Amino acid sequence: MDIEQKQAEVIDHFVKQASVLKGPALVPLIVEATSNPSLFAFSEILSVPNVLELEGTENSVYVGLLRLFAHGTWSDYKSNADRLPQLSADQVLKLKQLTVLTQAETDKVLPYSQLMQELDVTNVRELEDFLINECMYAGIVRGKLDQLQRCFEVQFAAGRDLRPGQLGNMIQTLSDWLSTSDNMLLSIQEKIKWADGMSESDKKHRKDVEDRIEEVKKSLSLKDVIKHIG
Repeated sequence: MDIEQKQAEVIDHFVKQASVLKGPALVPLIVEATSNPSLFAFSEILSVPNVLELEGTENSVYVGLLRLFAHGTWSDYKSNADRLPQLSADQVLKLKQLTVLTQAETDKVLPYSQLMQELDVTNVRELEDFLINECMYAGIVRGKLDQLQRCFEVQFAAGRDLRPGQLGNMIQTLSDWLSTSDNMLLSIQEKIKWADGMSESDKKHRKDVEDRIEEVKKSLSLKDVIKHIG
């Protein structure tokens, strides 16, 4: 079973559970979801009405916890730790895995120094072990560890939940790309048309030259006949 199919089944399980639980009963479910080793997307759980009803209650911090795991990073947690539940070791691991995915969204070459700072890792060996054992073996990223250049070259990274407003930006980017593609296609078609026209012109020019050669040949032949007669 590939990672996408497995994650879809895990998401479906948690969404169904969240749909039948209410109030404080959702807290252990949210903790379980944010600790699950196979789950890396949380927006569907976050959108369940029963979960959103926790807003404004004593358990509203768990909605914030889900938002953190949907869109945030380890640095975000450290900046807001006083307003969020304390994380377990499994949740810390999960959030650091998600942090790597966030870094890989925008950069395909990740300097070790940047990753060590984002993950609170103190040495290269610890960082490489984390990338290999907790990220690549988990199937969420693929890439090459470049010890000489001290960087991680990303070849694939699983996508995270879309942040608020990100979908609109993506649609605009795709729209701009389509517009650019249309303009490029039109330009290519015009060049093909021009090349076809040049080809026809070349053919006509060649035909004119060949006709002139034939005329010269005939003229020369006619002069030879006249000369012999004379």
